Amino acid sequence: MGSWRVTVMGHDRRSGGRPQGRPDGPLARRDGLEVHGRDGELSCVDATGRVRWQQPCPGRPNAAHLSSGRVLVTTDSFDYTAWGHLGPALLLDLADGSTVAELRGERAAALGGGRFALGLAGYDAFDTRAYDRDGALVDSWRSYGHYVVGSGLRVVETDRRHPTESRVVRLLPGGRIERGPLLTDPQAPEPLVLPDGTLLVLDAGVLRAVGRDLDDTVLAELHPLPADQRHRFTGSLRRTADRLDVTLVERHPTRMGAYTTHAWHLDLHAPR
Repeated sequence: MGSWRVTVMGHDRRSGGRPQGRPDGPLARRDGLEVHGRDGELSCVDATGRVRWQQPCPGRPNAAHLSSGRVLVTTDSFDYTAWGHLGPALLLDLADGSTVAELRGERAAALGGGRFALGLAGYDAFDTRAYDRDGALVDSWRSYGHYVVGSGLRVVETDRRHPTESRVVRLLPGGRIERGPLLTDPQAPEPLVLPDGTLLVLDAGVLRAVGRDLDDTVLAELHPLPADQRHRFTGSLRRTADRLDVTLVERHPTRMGAYTTHAWHLDLHAPR
C-alpha cells in the first residue's frame, strides 16, 4: 500500500495578514439545529430559522460540540481570573438550553452518546477528562491538544514547553495513552483529517502525515522553523476540492502589529 504524497504547486510571500480568530457563523450544527453564541448569550435555531431557546452565558462563547441531546460550550471570560481569560465550559441540554453541569476546560470533542472529552492546560495542568451526559467524570489522561475522534480519540498535543515533549497520541480506556511520533512544535495548529483517517500535521513548518496506527511520514519541508523562532509563527491547513492550502503567518520580531504571510498551494495525491 502506498502513502499520501504532495506536490508543491506554488508559494507566495506577502506583507500583512494576521492569525485568524473564530470564524463567523454558528458554533455548531447538526440535524437541522444550529447553536449560536455571542457575548453573554447562547441560542439554538432550527432549520426554519425559529429560535428554540436563548440562554445567558457568563462569558464569550468560542466553540460548541453536539452529542445525543447535549451541547458542550467552551467560553472566554470577560475578566482576568486565576485561569487567565478562560471561562467555564457549559454542558447544556440541547432541548431547552438548561445547564446540566459547569465544567472547566479550553478545548473539547464530542464522543457520542452525550459524552465529551474536555482538555485543560496551564498552571501545572495538561489533562483531558471524559464526562458523561450528566457531567460526571468517567476517565482522564495526562494529555492535551487538538482532539480527533475516530480510531479512538487521537490528540495532536500542544504542551507549550520549550523544548516540547508533545506527540501525536491515542487515548485509551483507563487513562492509558498510546504514544506516537514526537513533534517539534509545542503549538502545532489544528490538524486536517483525510478520508482514510490520516492526519495532516503542520509541525514547525514541516508537513507530516500521521496514520491511524500513529505511523508518520514527512510530506514536505515547506519552511522549517528554528526552535528560537517558532513562537512567532501561526499556521493553518485548509483543503479545497482540488488542492491543499498551507499558511504560516509570521509576526515581526520587533514591530508590533506587523505580519508576513507565507502561503503554499499543494496537490494532494491519495495512496494507490
